[in-house]
Amino acid sequence: MMLRWFLSKKVRQAVDMCRQVRKIIHAQRDLLRPEEIQEISKAARELRDAIAAGEKLDGIEKWMKNLEKVANENLKPYPSASIRENVEVFLVTGAVVLALRTFFFQPMAIPSGSAQPTLWGITFENLKGKAGVEIPHGLNRVFQACWSGVHYYHKVAKNDGELRVEPPKTILPFVKRQTLWVGDIPYSIWFPPDNLEDHGELHYGQRIYAGEDIVKLRKNSGDHLFVNRFTYNFRRPRRGEIIVFYSDHMPGLIQETHYIKRLVALGGEQVRIGNDRHVYINGQRLEASAPGFENVYGFDPNQPPERDHYSGHVNGFVARHLTDSTIAPLFPDEETVRVVPWKHYLALGDNTMSSSDGRTWGYVPREEVVGKASFVFWPIGGRDNIPSRFGWGYP
Repeated sequence: MMLRWFLSKKVRQAVDMCRQVRKIIHAQRDLLRPEEIQEISKAARELRDAIAAGEKLDGIEKWMKNLEKVANENLKPYPSASIRENVEVFLVTGAVVLALRTFFFQPMAIPSGSAQPTLWGITFENLKGKAGVEIPHGLNRVFQACWSGVHYYHKVAKNDGELRVEPPKTILPFVKRQTLWVGDIPYSIWFPPDNLEDHGELHYGQRIYAGEDIVKLRKNSGDHLFVNRFTYNFRRPRRGEIIVFYSDHMPGLIQETHYIKRLVALGGEQVRIGNDRHVYINGQRLEASAPGFENVYGFDPNQPPERDHYSGHVNGFVARHLTDSTIAPLFPDEETVRVVPWKHYLALGDNTMSSSDGRTWGYVPREEVVGKASFVFWPIGGRDNIPSRFGWGYP
């Protein structure tokens, strides 16, 4: 029977017909009388017996027509069968997507710049007052938004007046609008970024003149990637991998959200950060030859550390000579040695001059690790001098 199923399309149709009838019988069992169920089952059994007995295709087609006739006479027709079928397909598809998201690949957006330049978060550029900068229009603007994740917010005043900025309002689900007023004339910003006033340097009551830019802002969307939730079910995270973890119950972090950092040290290891911007594990210096650190430690030691550039890992002593910000309070100098607790990890950002990471808030519990960075699916193209990150895996 198995061989005939492979060789004959008619046999495959007959087997599928029996399966579908059996499925409908189970669905309508509470609606059918026992004698109706018995009659349909008998017709289906006769068709299966004909296939198993090696009956010719003409005979099989005769038993298929008999089963179709008996089924039409006894089964209850479904109202709006096409709608029912579409709903069933939608529910099955939703269940598959949910299962993939839960057990295999979870989408995530990079909100901040702590992993730059490996993975880019959301950045803003205020274009007001910059000569020669033009805002694209039409299809070019749509293409940049879809391909490179670049969005522009641009409004030019039609009148003189003082500026007023209203809070964003939700018009429809996932649709927001923020209104800027110059005098008595409103200017609507659709899908505004958070903290538009700060990014666009908008000041309540400032004087705006006709023809002047009210807001001229460029938003570069953060990378969107799939998190591999599957691999760590079979092995522990390894040094150098970019891990995603949940912040719940971790002091110093925004609760109930996801963070992404590079795993540097494992539980039980002694860690210090030297003035040479290298991490030392149990007295051994991490080098660019270590898997995952090829770029992080590929910097020029004669150049000072910079934001958004690979500059190794900076301790508090080095940071105090470069910035007023407090960086690495847990590693204030190269003499400080920390021991990572068992079943914890030390995770650091690649953007060492602009990263709140394990140097500030400590260690990641093993049970909070969700997965590893896997595939950047958007934006597809790069922008300016930043190459595309689209694709699998990151060093």
